[in-house]
Amino acid sequence: MISLGCAKNTVDSDSMAQLLVQDGYQPVRSAQRASILVVNTCGFIGTAREESYSELQRLAEAKRPGQLLIAAGCLTQRYGREVAQRVPGVDGILGTRRWMDIVGVVRELRNGQHPEPLYHLPETPTLMEENSPASVVRANRFGASAYLKIADGCRRTCAFCAIPLIKGSAVSRPPELILEDAQRLHESGVRELILIAQDTTDYGHDLGMKDGLATLLERMTTAMPELDWLRILYAFPGYVTDRLIDVMASHPQILPYLDIPLQHAHPDTLTRMRRPANMDWVHATIGKMRLAMPKLAIRTVFIVGYPGETEKEFQALLDFMEEMRFDHAGAFQFSFEPGTASEALGDSVPTEVKEERFQRLMELQQAISLQINQTYVGQTLDVLVEGFNNGIAMGRSYRDAPEIDGLVLIEPDGSKKPDQLPAIGSLVPVIITGAMAYDLSGILVR
Repeated sequence: MISLGCAKNTVDSDSMAQLLVQDGYQPVRSAQRASILVVNTCGFIGTAREESYSELQRLAEAKRPGQLLIAAGCLTQRYGREVAQRVPGVDGILGTRRWMDIVGVVRELRNGQHPEPLYHLPETPTLMEENSPASVVRANRFGASAYLKIADGCRRTCAFCAIPLIKGSAVSRPPELILEDAQRLHESGVRELILIAQDTTDYGHDLGMKDGLATLLERMTTAMPELDWLRILYAFPGYVTDRLIDVMASHPQILPYLDIPLQHAHPDTLTRMRRPANMDWVHATIGKMRLAMPKLAIRTVFIVGYPGETEKEFQALLDFMEEMRFDHAGAFQFSFEPGTASEALGDSVPTEVKEERFQRLMELQQAISLQINQTYVGQTLDVLVEGFNNGIAMGRSYRDAPEIDGLVLIEPDGSKKPDQLPAIGSLVPVIITGAMAYDLSGILVR
């Protein structure tokens, strides 16, 4: 099972694996040993699509007689026929809206009574998960943290984004099922639950809930008072409500961390993106959040080189970053996506201009991140230990989400024996002694 793209894809991959295990299969690490090869593809932007094609072609070229190669996920949902044409060795095409049919697809392929390849792309307006396994996946093989999907799909109309075309409109999982999954994970020893969806702040809208995410968080903290960390990813600008801020601030389990992709800072660019363009709201809301949660860490992401982006608009983005000083910020160069609302705008910004602006933005953020990290030297942070490398323990603080943010390197201080180093999965206090652009280093509190 190879999962490409975002954590939401990894959740679907793990759920497909669970279904196959329930049907009698066992996971293996080697493609050569496998009887079924599944690539859960990403089709979000051009580079992600090419990575998916490359991985499928690699497996197809080395495929043994009797092996099945199934292409699943976002790329196949949108470009199923093209996938089959570009990768002749693919046996099955499974879209992201019906990933839970993986066992049926495998059985049909084994029976041999099907066209080649087998397309399983039923027309359905949304992603449905009835009778599916718990939508969870461990963030690492030690089980210290786990993603918990609370919804899938998106009803936003961002001009650059193909997700609604791929996933369909937003479908929220019932809160009772989410709470059951959360309890099961907590009881299995998970210390950090990470809530994910295309837009977590839209949770419950389709269920008739108002402030659904805030309500869900309150129920989770009440049901699991011993849970250490609860993290929120992928909030949407304009939908971080006062109640959500209050709930986050009043429950210590909910980490003062928020991933809120802003995409740009110039109102004209945001308008062309069909994104919320009220920058007064952004300033006011981030101000309220920082007032309510003084230790708040914010991650965001921006698009550079969007059609029509002028140097003046880009400079406004840099000025905004200087002013707001985000803990973490990533960036994408605009990727032309046929079929999206931005298609009519073309791809007017030259590639070299996109690259130059990307480099300027990332250099600025690197300097900001370093300055912020330096303020933590001398402070004590709780660190969730996730591994070791050359005698140094590695983990994350509340400021860092898995895979996308930094690490805290826990260096030996000379006073502890090897068997006294922190155990993987433990949550330990660390005095920060050093700061880099993205990572921190420190020693265990004696």
